[in-house]
Amino acid sequence: MSHGPQGIDLVARSRARRRALQALYAWQISGSHMKAVIEQFRHEQDMEVADLEYFEDLLHGVEAHVDELDAALKPYVDREVAQIDPIERAALRLAAYELKYRLDVPYRVILNEAIEVTKRFGAEHGHSYVNGVLDKLAGQLRAAEKGAR
Repeated sequence: MSHGPQGIDLVARSRARRRALQALYAWQISGSHMKAVIEQFRHEQDMEVADLEYFEDLLHGVEAHVDELDAALKPYVDREVAQIDPIERAALRLAAYELKYRLDVPYRVILNEAIEVTKRFGAEHGHSYVNGVLDKLAGQLRAAEKGAR
């Protein structure tokens, strides 16, 4: 088991991000309420191996701030956010939420996780697109942290 600062189980958090990407994808496609999507995932998925609290924070956070997150992404994407492939859009929104609101998570971890889930679930070169967009967004939202490296 890989633990990070404050004893955080990094594997469980990584699984939570993967599940959150799938749930966010379902939310975007279905138009259902986020609460219903979360309940469905709790029921259907093997959530005990994931960080359930983090999973729910990601989803509620994206839902609450989706317009703001899309506005933050807009200068760095080549089309309207709504036109981006749904998996890539979900990965971008999740990472944008973490970059802006989860300052306890290093930006490099956020970018790496977003790239990995996009490689796993997205289109063949989708991870390159996600990486390029998030690198620029991290430069804006985490300038001090990024510059310190």
